[in-house]
Amino acid sequence: MNKFITYSFGFVFILASCGGTKEVVTKGDVAPPNNAYIETFHEGVRLKTTGRVEEAIEKFQQCLAIKQDDDAVYYALSELELMLDHKEASSNYIKKASEIDPNNTWYIQELAYMYLNQKDYPNAIKNFDKLVKKEPGNIDWLYGSAQASMESGNLEKCMEAMSKIEDQLGPNPQVSLQKYSIYMEAGKNEEALKELIKAREIFPDEPSIIGTTVDYYYQTGQPDKAANMLEELVKADPNNGRAHLALADVYRKEGNEEQAFESLKKAFESEDVDIDTKMGVLIRVHESSFEIDPKMFELVDIMLEKYPNNAKSHSIHGDYLLSAGREEEALAAYKKSIDIDANSYPIWNQVLIMEYQQGLHEQLYQDSKRCLEIFPSIATVYLLNGVSANQTKRYAEAVDALSVGKEMVFNDKAIKAEFLGQLGEASFGLNAFSDGKSYYKKALELDPNSQLIKNNFAYRLANEKMDLDLAESLIAQVVLRAPSESQFLDTYGWVLFQKGEYEKAKSEFESAYAYNTTDEVILEHLGDVYFMLNDVEKALLWWEKAKAIDSNPMLEKKIADKKYYAPQD
Repeated sequence: MNKFITYSFGFVFILASCGGTKEVVTKGDVAPPNNAYIETFHEGVRLKTTGRVEEAIEKFQQCLAIKQDDDAVYYALSELELMLDHKEASSNYIKKASEIDPNNTWYIQELAYMYLNQKDYPNAIKNFDKLVKKEPGNIDWLYGSAQASMESGNLEKCMEAMSKIEDQLGPNPQVSLQKYSIYMEAGKNEEALKELIKAREIFPDEPSIIGTTVDYYYQTGQPDKAANMLEELVKADPNNGRAHLALADVYRKEGNEEQAFESLKKAFESEDVDIDTKMGVLIRVHESSFEIDPKMFELVDIMLEKYPNNAKSHSIHGDYLLSAGREEEALAAYKKSIDIDANSYPIWNQVLIMEYQQGLHEQLYQDSKRCLEIFPSIATVYLLNGVSANQTKRYAEAVDALSVGKEMVFNDKAIKAEFLGQLGEASFGLNAFSDGKSYYKKALELDPNSQLIKNNFAYRLANEKMDLDLAESLIAQVVLRAPSESQFLDTYGWVLFQKGEYEKAKSEFESAYAYNTTDEVILEHLGDVYFMLNDVEKALLWWEKAKAIDSNPMLEKKIADKKYYAPQD
């Protein structure tokens, strides 16, 4: 349970310092002036004032060689040694100064805080008591006494000091909360609650008191009482986002989804609920819901409105859009996120994978290059960059990227095989057919069950009209495993087409089309095979259908000339 309002027993100390300006009155008989001593002392003060600490220490030590009972010198040396973080030396000097002038308030104060910092609580209490005796109404000293007493386990004396503070300040919610915190730290839960109840009688509408009471009930295992008080808290403090957040959880458990959502909205609109807490709510809902409630987009919209320049707002927006099947918008949201903060690899990975899945090869090429500048040691980014370079016919660049990335793969045969398969693809693109076949064969040695690598190898062999029997063998294995995958059926048809077996090829193209009617490659291949079967009219019909989806110069030429042309890479 997150605290609504956090209070700690923090004591404010006002440390007074001489700084070379305090006049220390010493006791003793008046002696004739010692000019050498006076000059050395004033030189030490001058050096101390100008920050020449070590030289100042040397001058004041020269003073001690002349006169050993000047408390002002010991005090100055204590300050200077503390500046050098020489705590033990500083401590010894202030003790000596106090021995010479035991009633000097400055020395007693320095000792009190020194002992407090050293966790010597009995001596700290002793010196704070001296100070409070001198000035009973000094709030800082009373706080010091209270802290030293609390740390030493003397709860009674601690509360005595706190009561004196309260006498000085009058009824004060902050003092009440500090007393509550002391009791809680001491394990005195009942006394702590009594302090809150007393404070509520004086300050019935004080949000900090109500919030701490809610927190008390949660801490002590009384969630029902805490829940009952939450409504009081949001009435007293309508902008308390954490209270609204907790209240939303109460309403949800009661089955009151409408009020739960309204409380969530108020929490999201609140400034005192940080962005990470809000993200946590949205992530939990996203991960636990099979179908996202459309109302949740209202919360996402609030995030975008309140944090338009924070990458997290746009990344969670992308998550919700993706869950709603709005992939193009989701990709845009993720890209906005990395435009704001490019250092989140999980978002980059989401962008690159979505571009790959959506066939956005040019975007994938550009974005993977940018990603590699930020994350130059992630193998999969090199792989995606190589894939996109191949798809955009930048074959030499593909070889470079894939060759580097391949060396970053360890103990993952499947990924290594993908690199080798893409190197085969690039080599075919560069007309290095022998290298291409070698890479593909090595890939299949590593991952003999990869249907994609077999398909790509078969397609490349078919394109070049080489080793067509091997190509048919490879794609036949693939289709046997995945008989309804249109891409594989199309490849099978293409191998048969290149072997001149046009009727068989047509049958495979038609099967591919039955599973995917919007793939322009399948449509174009249907036109090609009809042309080879001397049905130009049907060929033109299928080519026109392909052109309506996505055209290319070769397809345009086929339609214009009413003639089939072999593909050219």
